[in-house]
Amino acid sequence: MQNKILIVEDNENNRCLFRDILTFHGYEVAVASDGQEGVTLARKLMPDLILMDIQMPGMDGMTASAILKGDPATSGLKIIALTSFAMQGDREKFLAAGFYGYLSKPIRTRELPGLVKQWLEVEPV
Repeated sequence: MQNKILIVEDNENNRCLFRDILTFHGYEVAVASDGQEGVTLARKLMPDLILMDIQMPGMDGMTASAILKGDPATSGLKIIALTSFAMQGDREKFLAAGFYGYLSKPIRTRELPGLVKQWLEVEPV
């Protein structure tokens, strides 16, 4: 059975690139262009992993993740923060906010499939 990945990213080029890479590596991929659509799709699809952009117009990734973490039906979803924030302490800030992992942009496309595989294999703490 294929793992389901939800990509929530407002940049169309990034969405397409991540989708194409992960689809090529055998994942079932859905995409959302903003936080509200991401929350809706996450509730509907219950993906194995969500790659959530932090800076998006409308509902940002922090808000969308907080909504999902606050809902008992979706609180166990693994959500990875995708962000161009790469300052010291940002990783810890996102993990403290309930994200399962952190990935800074620009993303190394050759590393993405391996990171996704690692996140999927590790059980949440």
